[in-house]
Amino acid sequence: MTDAVSLTVAVLIVAFAIMAVEMRDLVRMAIAFSMMSIMVAIAFYVMCSPYVSAFQLAVNAGAITVLFLALLHVIKKRRLD
Repeated sequence: MTDAVSLTVAVLIVAFAIMAVEMRDLVRMAIAFSMMSIMVAIAFYVMCSPYVSAFQLAVNAGAITVLFLALLHVIKKRRLD
């Protein structure tokens, strides 16, 4: 059971990473990056490391994604002016 979950999570991590790199739309790219970060947190949790998983969710999936989306909002606002 754990091997199947680990393999599924690993495949999803790679898929979301490729999507994040190949996307043309920056908002969709940020969403793919966020999903990749969530999958990495799940991988850490499966490896019995809940504190690292929580830190991964808080920093990468949470803070960095929000900062990136805020930066995109500011850049779009400046381009319109």
